Amino acid sequence: MNKQAQIIAIAGGGSTYTAGIVKALLMKGEDFPVAEIRLYDIDKARQDKVAILVDYVVKTHAPQVKLIVTTEPEVAFSQADFVFAQIRVGQYKMRESDEKIPLRHGCVGQETCGAGGLAYGMRTIFPMIALIDFMERYAKATCWMLNYSNPAAIVADAVNRLRPNARVLNICDMPVAIQRNLANILGVNRYALDVEYFGLNHYGWFTSVKVDGEEKIPQLREHIQKFGMLTEKEVENACHSEPSWIKTFSNTQPLMQMFPEYIPNTYLQYYLMADEIVAHSNPDRTRANEVMENREKKMFDMIEQIRLSDGKVEDKFHVGVHGEFIADVAMSMAYDLRQKWLVIIPNNGLIKGLPDDAMVEVPALLGRDKVYPIQVGNVSHFYQGMLQQQLMSEKCLVDAALEGSYEKALQAFTLNKTIPSASVARQILDEMIEANKGYWPELK
Repeated sequence: MNKQAQIIAIAGGGSTYTAGIVKALLMKGEDFPVAEIRLYDIDKARQDKVAILVDYVVKTHAPQVKLIVTTEPEVAFSQADFVFAQIRVGQYKMRESDEKIPLRHGCVGQETCGAGGLAYGMRTIFPMIALIDFMERYAKATCWMLNYSNPAAIVADAVNRLRPNARVLNICDMPVAIQRNLANILGVNRYALDVEYFGLNHYGWFTSVKVDGEEKIPQLREHIQKFGMLTEKEVENACHSEPSWIKTFSNTQPLMQMFPEYIPNTYLQYYLMADEIVAHSNPDRTRANEVMENREKKMFDMIEQIRLSDGKVEDKFHVGVHGEFIADVAMSMAYDLRQKWLVIIPNNGLIKGLPDDAMVEVPALLGRDKVYPIQVGNVSHFYQGMLQQQLMSEKCLVDAALEGSYEKALQAFTLNKTIPSASVARQILDEMIEANKGYWPELK
């Protein structure tokens, strides 16, 4: 069967992830033919640099693919089949602020969880709506936006309220990264795993992990309780290039020892081990600094090497699950494959006890024009309580953004499990309002 070649627009073309996404797309070859790739970003200078690396990837793997680099929405989105959204409003400078302000008050400093995630969400809601409007104005009527932009739970809730009929599917690569680690522990390819999962984005649990129909949760539970979500070799060698990720996957060990029923999303460490996370955090050097000093610097070094025609750079970056996952999702939808992936969609009774308009992360079969979710059913009191508290914190944050309400923002920060009291919530909120001038809607 001849497959129609796709036109892919990448919003947030200046991201450090862009080249990996493009490489993942092109490596699918005839299984997912691509006619054009369009990079779109409001930061022309940064995107032009990243485009040097992307152009290298395209010429190396699929020189027939047309690459367009633009700051014009009409050029980027006209007749597009997919828009991949990965915007970071405020870039790493504001991420650093999101992480360091809470830490000054003894609270978790993380880009998508806790106060940092609430701040990031407030910045991202309206730029995401603008992107959706560009897509609906210029792209094909059948175009899907696959959204990676964080914090996905807050963004998804706002989009569901403001553009409920838009063809937007919110996704996250963290569950896929966890599946990669679980597959490594089991000694299989991650595509061999058949998983069941429930929760909110960055706030969920794997209830089943099967290989060839055989349940592997008992084996994984035993391993994680001893070594965390790492292989024994990784524990011995600490071989991950970024120590913070070793710590993240190691922290599943105490989580699993305390709550052994299901396998947790790694982000639950920020909510269930907040005191330990803060105690081991450096308020002067957070994950934002680590990314800028490592992944981002490495990317710009590669770009400079290409610009100087100084040999090949292919061996210096790889396609991770971030790029693979969004390419897999797009392929399933483009050709109505109805493959099973974890996605963020309206609850509508999938998880009993949660509102229908809760944006939940669950397995679904992905087709061309429809997402077919898989029912979760009842969850026990502990998980229900956790989900309700986090959900209402996020919903209050969206209320605050849409209504311009200081009180609703304070409610969101107060409800968040990483913040110990309303007085601390108010101190953090007030400091974040100052830091986010020009990004947040005015709160009264």
